[in-house]
Amino acid sequence: MISRRLLLKKTLMLSALVQTPVFKSLLAKPKRTAFRIGACDWSIGKGSNIEAFDLAKKIGLEGIMVDMGSVENDLHIRKKELQTDYLKASAVSGIAITSLAMGVYNRVPFHSDSRTEEWVTGSIDATKNLGVQVLLLAFFNASDLRNDAGRKQAAVDILKKLAPYAEKKSVILGIESYLDAKEHMEIIDKVGSPNLKVYYDFRNTQDAGHDTIAEFKKLDKNMICELHMKENGSLLENGPLNWKGISEAIYEIGYTGNRWMQIEGAIPKGGDTIESYRKNLAFLKGLFS
Repeated sequence: MISRRLLLKKTLMLSALVQTPVFKSLLAKPKRTAFRIGACDWSIGKGSNIEAFDLAKKIGLEGIMVDMGSVENDLHIRKKELQTDYLKASAVSGIAITSLAMGVYNRVPFHSDSRTEEWVTGSIDATKNLGVQVLLLAFFNASDLRNDAGRKQAAVDILKKLAPYAEKKSVILGIESYLDAKEHMEIIDKVGSPNLKVYYDFRNTQDAGHDTIAEFKKLDKNMICELHMKENGSLLENGPLNWKGISEAIYEIGYTGNRWMQIEGAIPKGGDTIESYRKNLAFLKGLFS
């Protein structure tokens, strides 16, 4: 039995410890979000290919972001029989389907192609059927909106038509582009839908000439739906981006999104995909554990 004198001594010691700066900082430190880490299927060489599940499992990933497909296969993930195959492969492998992406707009202009509404509507259905929430819309190359007011307005007009259907299906449309935070917010404001958000890629923002951490902080945490963690031609840890600063910014603004982040690229020239992605995965776990 602890004596009254010893109990009083321990209580005084604990009281003194609680007043120390280190202890106070521990008490004040907010709980860190546990992010899940996946990869874009195209970045591991299995774009819109069901074999991505097995490769992701070998790497040790938790999930994959699935590309909807190409013009050549008519965005085949829209087919219900293929969706059934994907759900089975996910269940067997234990690898989650995290989100879907319409990379087709790197080759086809979103703002002017007559198939856009049909394709996006069908992809919204696929997103819902596969049990995920985020559908990425890629605005690069043929769909690049930079310095083109006409393209931006055309994209806004189309998104206004698509947003009600996305809302009905509880699907988030994620804009990924080279635009800065202000331009993204202007588009979201003009469309006026809570189901239109930014799909944030730190590397793309930097490549466009912006301060990627500053731009990220300008966006409200609820405006961002998911993250790409990418470097071009190098492992994440060896690239030019300040990944420690990025991780601090993510926790500073309280971002959670859908709690998924996707590794994209980040393979050195001539590097092995599995080995590179295992290293990238370990690196991100070290930052976001």
